[in-house]
Amino acid sequence: MNHTIPEKMGLDPALLRDQLFELWNQKDLQTLHLAALQGFSKLSEPLEALLTILESCPGKQMGRSHTLGYHILREFQTWIKERPQVNMSSFTEQQAVALQRRALSLMTDTQPAVMDSLISIYRLKSLDPSISRLQVIRLQALKCYKEAAVLSVKLELQEDLNTEEMIVPLILQDKLPLAELFVKGHKQLEQQLVTLLDSWCQPSFSVEDIRKRFPHLRLSKHQMAQIQPKMLTKSVLRLMEKFKMDPKLCPNALHKRRLDTLRYLMYRTFVEKGMTEENWVDHVQNVVADDLELQVHLVEMLVKYCSVQKASQWSLRYNIPRNRLPFGVWETQQSLPPDLQQIYSNNSAEDEEWEPPPSHRQKFYQVPLTKDKVHLVGSLEALRRCRSIVLKGGGVVGVDMEWQPMFGCNSTQKVALVQLAVLHQVFLLDLCAEEFCQHSELTDFIRLLFSDPSILILGYGMAGDLRCLSANWPELSEEPLKMNGILDLLTVHQKIQRTKVSQVQNGSKEVLVGEDCAEKGLSLLIQQVLGKPLDKTEQMSNWEKRPLRISQIRYAVADAYCLLDVYSVLSSNPKCFGLPADLRSVSSGQSTMSKEKKQKEKQGKMTKQALGEEECQGAQRVSPSSSDLEKGLLCGKMPSEDPPPALPPQQLRVVCDNMLQGLGRYLRCLGVDVVMLENTDDHRVAAKLAQAEGRVILTCGQPYQTLRSQVGEGRCLSLDCSEKAKDQAVRVLRHFNIQPTPGDIFSRCQACNSDQYVEVPRADMIRLLKEKGYLQDSGYPTLEKFCQQEEQELDDTLTPAVTPEPPRRFYT
Repeated sequence: MNHTIPEKMGLDPALLRDQLFELWNQKDLQTLHLAALQGFSKLSEPLEALLTILESCPGKQMGRSHTLGYHILREFQTWIKERPQVNMSSFTEQQAVALQRRALSLMTDTQPAVMDSLISIYRLKSLDPSISRLQVIRLQALKCYKEAAVLSVKLELQEDLNTEEMIVPLILQDKLPLAELFVKGHKQLEQQLVTLLDSWCQPSFSVEDIRKRFPHLRLSKHQMAQIQPKMLTKSVLRLMEKFKMDPKLCPNALHKRRLDTLRYLMYRTFVEKGMTEENWVDHVQNVVADDLELQVHLVEMLVKYCSVQKASQWSLRYNIPRNRLPFGVWETQQSLPPDLQQIYSNNSAEDEEWEPPPSHRQKFYQVPLTKDKVHLVGSLEALRRCRSIVLKGGGVVGVDMEWQPMFGCNSTQKVALVQLAVLHQVFLLDLCAEEFCQHSELTDFIRLLFSDPSILILGYGMAGDLRCLSANWPELSEEPLKMNGILDLLTVHQKIQRTKVSQVQNGSKEVLVGEDCAEKGLSLLIQQVLGKPLDKTEQMSNWEKRPLRISQIRYAVADAYCLLDVYSVLSSNPKCFGLPADLRSVSSGQSTMSKEKKQKEKQGKMTKQALGEEECQGAQRVSPSSSDLEKGLLCGKMPSEDPPPALPPQQLRVVCDNMLQGLGRYLRCLGVDVVMLENTDDHRVAAKLAQAEGRVILTCGQPYQTLRSQVGEGRCLSLDCSEKAKDQAVRVLRHFNIQPTPGDIFSRCQACNSDQYVEVPRADMIRLLKEKGYLQDSGYPTLEKFCQQEEQELDDTLTPAVTPEPPRRFYT
């Protein structure tokens, strides 16, 4: 239909909108681009007409990443760049404010890019802040908390708004990063955010109190789980470091972290037997300090984990009031002889022998050095002798560093000892000697050592060491060390792991690597290459206490000197370990890992798209991944010829650690019987459930080694936390050869794990979902679309190769 419009009136904005809407529906963006540019030129008042068009544009649509309004705004910005005469200055002040108010009203549930365009085009930063503030309050009333926060940041209104009213809804809805963005750069607001979170870390805190203050907020179970002291403490300590705040402003989070540390030390020492009593005493005294509540907790834990006598000794040390003592402790105090009423920290620095006992030599790697070849460097004279030997051109130097473990209670960790190992000698630089540490001659030596291209520096995961070293000398942050001759054996180790080759120095027998091996990190590399692991008992000792014990010195020397022995073996026979002749070429490509990771991700996406029969078809056997084969080969196992028998999901019963709750919900969708730990549960709860109910433990990270020792072989599977829940689920299905069918989708409830469903009317279902916080009043798709989206995701894991069965669930 042709419309004849007088030239003076210009093009009707409604006609232009309809034309652009039709092109957008046809997904013809190229023609839309041309039509928009031509149409804008025909508008009599482009700025006013643009608002008229945007006000009647449709909102978000399923399957479209951007709205029509987004495309129109983008084209308008392109058009207006060549027409500087089209601007807000052509309007009267009253007209300009009216247009700005209309532009503000469009900022409801919009994309940040749309906000940026409107702010730029209509100069909204020049608008009276009281008007802009009203729009932010309106967005909050509409429960558009995200949009309200983003708009206030873009218009720089943070100081004019009620901080708590802005950030609390964001925190409760698991949008803490947005709350951080809101306060960033405003010291007072940053302090308000951190102190607010810290107040939620106290034991008496209840989420219900917050919900009463914000009754309009509906929280899901997941969102409620995030408002727990364990999760909040991590956030408080992270923000305290990020905003460089005084720790005294976060007493509750620090108390919670110290209490958790105390529990860890008790378990590590008296249950795992992984820490010496000397180290335990040092750490406990640092953690407890003069906090009476922590002192009482210590005594209570000693009664539980150790003995009443030990608890009595520590209660006497801290002079804890009788009314705070556990049952039996005061009575035991009275019966203790005088020589047992004190806690003695055995300092065996002088009494301990340099040569370890035969049992230690048989089990662990030993340094081939006598005590006189180890030099403690704590003066300039000793440093000059060290320098003359270490800085010889063409030499190889093993470098390691030790620092006091803070267990998360203090973000600043300074290096206490630097170990430099050369052939037949080791130098220990004592950075706790204050005058020596601050002397410029020492920092000059460190800079020269790392920058000399004629010296090969060996390390293992040196990024952490250098990060702590910069805490000793802040100037290293401003002017970082020049790294010219570094070989990080961590990268070499990763290469060895990937090539599935592992060999002992004096034979061809393969050693345990991967999931079935208790060793990890550098100790694992030493075991693979030299045949025996490192003794890590002193790893978490008090490295700032002087004098150092002989066992500490022996550990520090071994940690550095072993790098020389490993390098000697690897460089003499690199092919045996699947390495190139030039080991430096492995570490020189720091981006090798990232490139391979990107390539692997790209191949994974292609595989999912093209090979539906391998990963997505439940009727066929799922092949083990290359990483699974790699782990098997590294453990000295050949891949099995016959797959394990195929099982339906209902026969797999698992318990998911609290770090894998997303995986747990995904597996429930597929019909697997899943128990999930709460955020507040200890990892050991998983072992108890597995033993009592015959379940398999799914976990990740450090808890794996502890949990696998408490259940039968094959009853604990470690997964990669960095993977998405969907990819983790596929890995679990492959591992146990579980073959779900379309009928298994949603056969269990994601929330309660039940496989029994009751048919309810649609209206009741929506009401229940809203009450539980799974649906809100606006902005969510319909229930049918929600279910369709869930099914579509799960279809990527299943296979269309089987005869579909009716789903075991009810839709109304």
